[in-house]
Amino acid sequence: MDWGNVTVIDLVEALQEVDWTTPPRPLSEFFAKFSVPSSVAKLESRSKCNFYYYRTNYFILLAVILVVAFLRNPLALFAVAMAAFCIACFNDSFALSVSHKITKSVRRISPQLAAKMRPPMMPVIRGRPTAKRAVYICGQSRNVVVLVMAAVTLLLWFLTSAFLTVFGALSIALAGIILHSSLRTPNLKARLNTFREEFRAVWRTHGEF
Repeated sequence: MDWGNVTVIDLVEALQEVDWTTPPRPLSEFFAKFSVPSSVAKLESRSKCNFYYYRTNYFILLAVILVVAFLRNPLALFAVAMAAFCIACFNDSFALSVSHKITKSVRRISPQLAAKMRPPMMPVIRGRPTAKRAVYICGQSRNVVVLVMAAVTLLLWFLTSAFLTVFGALSIALAGIILHSSLRTPNLKARLNTFREEFRAVWRTHGEF
């Protein structure tokens, strides 16, 4: 396969459809042979080839670097989780589910407090609500709850240096992946036969739609 003719879109679509549960390539192969590409065209072709072939290795590398970064700064992980939770609360079903679970847990301790956490009743005329139903979390408007959590999240990101932790980890991982995919010499005659056929199968299947 001429990887120079494979576009970035083709590569992304193939990565979306290919099996990601395949085991990573052995380290002896991953660090086998490196060389500087002789031209920009060969650099692009080699990068696409290696990125597809070593996709599992690169994913594990990214995960390991993130884990190490968060182990060095555990509070940054909490800040990232808070940010993800704030974003997830914009989903109606998620927000209602969280509110229901919290209210249910509080009801076991204090039924009176749980009653105050119920969302306000919407006025109904002829069996239909007079306005679009708003989403409430623990009796408070979702926008207010998310705004408060976002303020706390920003404070945590500042105090824990979460941005530097995440940005630094992603930068190191991305630099390592780009460097390896650019310099790792692919062995097209022996080691890439299997994945070459796999890529063709994915590409052929995509072309049928």
